[in-house]
Amino acid sequence: MTGEDRKPIVVANTKFEERQGQFSPDGRWVAYETNESGRYEIVVQPFPNATSKVQVSTNGGVQPRWRADGKELYFIAPDRKLMAAPVTISSSGFEPGKPVALFQTQIMVGPAAAYRAQYTVSRDGRFLINQLVEESNVTPITLILNWNPDQRK
Repeated sequence: MTGEDRKPIVVANTKFEERQGQFSPDGRWVAYETNESGRYEIVVQPFPNATSKVQVSTNGGVQPRWRADGKELYFIAPDRKLMAAPVTISSSGFEPGKPVALFQTQIMVGPAAAYRAQYTVSRDGRFLINQLVEESNVTPITLILNWNPDQRK
């Protein structure tokens, strides 16, 4: 934020769930997931003046992330595939291309994962993804807080 005007700006305020908002690298667009259609889809709208909304996902989607140059939008499909949709931003507006599957992930989808950031995209286009681990393979971690070896009894 710049200047003295630091008033909050409403991005989306409907009776539906809107979450996981992500600003485009140039700050002119915001992508988020909404269940307005009856399932979660990825939409993009201008910022700060939300004059319209464009759907990017075609068969459901959550957790949108922008490519560093703003020319692609990533999201997770209901089948847990990482999808990429090319986007064209011009003076006339925002135009998404057809999403394509990049690869299968083990990212959680659904209510349990609603507010967890499970992947990110680095500036060079690589992905950092949290992977699910089978319960039987989990080694417990022991964390000791406030331990001081010099205070032995």
